[in-house]
Amino acid sequence: MNENRPGPDLILPRRLLHWARLQPHQTALRQKEFGLWRAHDWADYARMARGFARGLMDLGMAAGEHVAILSESRREWVVAQLGTNLAGGVVVGIYPTSPAAEIDDLMARADVAWLVCEDQEQYDKALEIRHNLPGLRGIMVIEARGVLRRREITEGVHDFTEVMEAGARADATDPSALDARLAPLTPDDPALMVFTSGSTGRPKAAILSYRNISAAGDGVAQAWNLRESDSVVSYLPLCHVAEQVFTVQLPLAVGYTVNFAESLRTVQSDLREIGPSVFLGVPRIWEKMNASISIKIMETGRLRRAVFERAMATLRPLASKPRGRWSLGERLQYGFWYVLILRALLNFIGLRRARYCFSGAAPISPELLTFFRILGVPLREVYGMTETCGIALGQQSETSPVGSIGLPIPGLEARIAPDGALLMRGAQIFAGYYKHPEATAEALQNGWLDSGDMAEMLGDEFRIVDRKKDIIITAGGKNISPSEVENALKSSPYIREAIVIGEGRPYVSALIQIDYETVGKWAESKSLAYTTYRSLAQNPAVRELIEKEVQRVCTPMPRVQQVRRFHLLAKELDHDDGEVTATMKVRRSAIHKAFAAEVEALYAAEEKKHTEQA
Repeated sequence: MNENRPGPDLILPRRLLHWARLQPHQTALRQKEFGLWRAHDWADYARMARGFARGLMDLGMAAGEHVAILSESRREWVVAQLGTNLAGGVVVGIYPTSPAAEIDDLMARADVAWLVCEDQEQYDKALEIRHNLPGLRGIMVIEARGVLRRREITEGVHDFTEVMEAGARADATDPSALDARLAPLTPDDPALMVFTSGSTGRPKAAILSYRNISAAGDGVAQAWNLRESDSVVSYLPLCHVAEQVFTVQLPLAVGYTVNFAESLRTVQSDLREIGPSVFLGVPRIWEKMNASISIKIMETGRLRRAVFERAMATLRPLASKPRGRWSLGERLQYGFWYVLILRALLNFIGLRRARYCFSGAAPISPELLTFFRILGVPLREVYGMTETCGIALGQQSETSPVGSIGLPIPGLEARIAPDGALLMRGAQIFAGYYKHPEATAEALQNGWLDSGDMAEMLGDEFRIVDRKKDIIITAGGKNISPSEVENALKSSPYIREAIVIGEGRPYVSALIQIDYETVGKWAESKSLAYTTYRSLAQNPAVRELIEKEVQRVCTPMPRVQQVRRFHLLAKELDHDDGEVTATMKVRRSAIHKAFAAEVEALYAAEEKKHTEQA
């Protein structure tokens, strides 16, 4: 172990102070301001966090109180998180895309006493629900200039920066007050509450202790040998446990640099500017990158498209072979295509300098994983849950087979239960659900966490089959994993979302949402007119395009898994309509209810045929 790294019992806020002492002038955070990257070293990071902590204390925050953060990923998020912890508080992350009614419910169930809002949009939501939250004692607004001039501002609303700077001045004069608040904290105290996705029910608040967080970060750092010289681009919401791993856990475990993207929309250009050595992408990000490459190739001439297709076909056998085992001829072959085309594509997606790239938070299509490995992206699939404090298993070797989720990270045990469920045990397993003892007892049995995911062994490594609750049993009695079919369909650059239907049905069908951008580019190349998403999705030529993609993807599958009929959705799935979660996971029950007529139409012809035969 690197002697500079904090010990396993050093809790999160003390880890921040550790790096501030050890490497005070090394860059810890970068964030764009007016188009330029502004850096903050570890000493400044600690000063801001201590300032916010003391500012909270001066406003009247008591030890153990809950502070919610409603913001996109940015510097102030981690300052507020570490500041809250330094003051002995517990952080509650809330998705900035959540509507006011959902925020009201989550904050009430988490007993939030203080709220940090990003801007006017988030403050308006807080203003709408504040009368329902008598326990909410104060609101701090990060981008407060316009908000604080409004007439409807009530008592207890503060400028985040002013709170932080006033606290920093007070802490510089008398640091003992904050040190006294930090002193009693232990590794088993709660540090963070993260709400589960809610894809199969009401979201639950998982309590993550300091011990859980330290164990998770240390295990990931050891599994992939991450180090101080690494850097990452932060862009996912920090209320998502996956982004917590790369933006909070790992920087405080190994001391590397975090670069905050301007927004989710600009992440591609931010990647090109930063060129991170470590990158996490949820499957949707890899799907979008794949689509952007497809568009780029589509816009080039016929010769360049032919060169790209030849390169992909030639290099495909190398995607599953570790680089250390390439022959001289294979190295020369890759080098030729790298200079000719791959280097430019890797620069285009911003990952030419990446040492490790990860795909997590949901299963990724094996075809998509293979595609990026052909390009030369060192992409590994990882698996984790809110309840495992992030990454629990991952492909730690270049020889890990496509489709596996690898092995447990150091410090974690995993096994498969008699019913096929994946069980995990270790220091990073969460402390329980807040005020939900029945759900906690159901999830944690004899120290083992029941993931709810069905698993099997793929060689020596684990493979996730599907969620236990999502397995489909057809009318013929065949068990089908819907996510396996759905991920294969979503490997097409023209398909953004797919929901497979088949429970109790004679065959498999699907509801499909097209990728508006990629299909739009295709339509323009064919001189097809369209005005809206609906008009594009309902174009007969688009249906023909998707039908060919479905046939291409499904032909290699066993017949029972093949999608025989599909319906193209005339609208994009929406969080506000309850069709997807804040993390864009499909709520199957809501989808089946919202599109019941479309689903029945997919089977109407077959049922009519059976009726006539009878």
